[in-house]
Amino acid sequence: MRTIERTLLRDAAAIAAAMIAVGASFGAIAISYGLPTWAPFLLSTVVFAGGAQFLAVGLIAAGNPLAAVFAGLLLNARHLPFGLAVGGTVGSRLSTRMVGSHLMTDEVVAFTLAEPDPARRRKVYWLMGVTLFASWNLGSALGVLLGGAVGNTDALGLDAAFPAGLIALIMPSLRDRRTRLAALSGAAIAVLLTPVLPAGLPVLCALAGLLTLVRPGSPRTAGDAPKAAESC
Repeated sequence: MRTIERTLLRDAAAIAAAMIAVGASFGAIAISYGLPTWAPFLLSTVVFAGGAQFLAVGLIAAGNPLAAVFAGLLLNARHLPFGLAVGGTVGSRLSTRMVGSHLMTDEVVAFTLAEPDPARRRKVYWLMGVTLFASWNLGSALGVLLGGAVGNTDALGLDAAFPAGLIALIMPSLRDRRTRLAALSGAAIAVLLTPVLPAGLPVLCALAGLLTLVRPGSPRTAGDAPKAAESC
């Protein structure tokens, strides 16, 4: 039992360190895009969704806040099945469920479902949830301080961290052939439409890549389903 506890704490510490690094890049990027200092703090506390935050900051900086809201809602729609999977683990009280749903991320759900003992799942969920929330907000604060101290963050190439962060978030899903086809199709659509559409809209049009998953007359099996992407 003690070995299991040490392993869990070690995993929590490792993922917390990664979250601080990614959160710092988010905070610095938000400042480099000209957002006010309070914006990354508000997003990290109220939204707490790494991929959606990166995407929202990029679209807001491009002058398309409505697209940022719509894209964020679409990106976080995956939390609906996540909630069904871990709903019984979080707790039964309404207040507990509300707080638990706010702490729910891909990583938290993955660690929770990997625990075979139902009695320990709740402990794993809350430990990972609180750890990731705290580390992400700490990283965002460090990024804001870094961005403000450096001044010209473009000189550090922080603009490249935004697409690099998104690529890192989707890489685990690209192992699946069908998911890879949909992602590449969506990327091609976005690239082709970028010269002719306002900023932000090509990203939304990239959702048309999902049409590659629709094949009339050939029912899908459970093994063909795309794997969920891992992200903060």
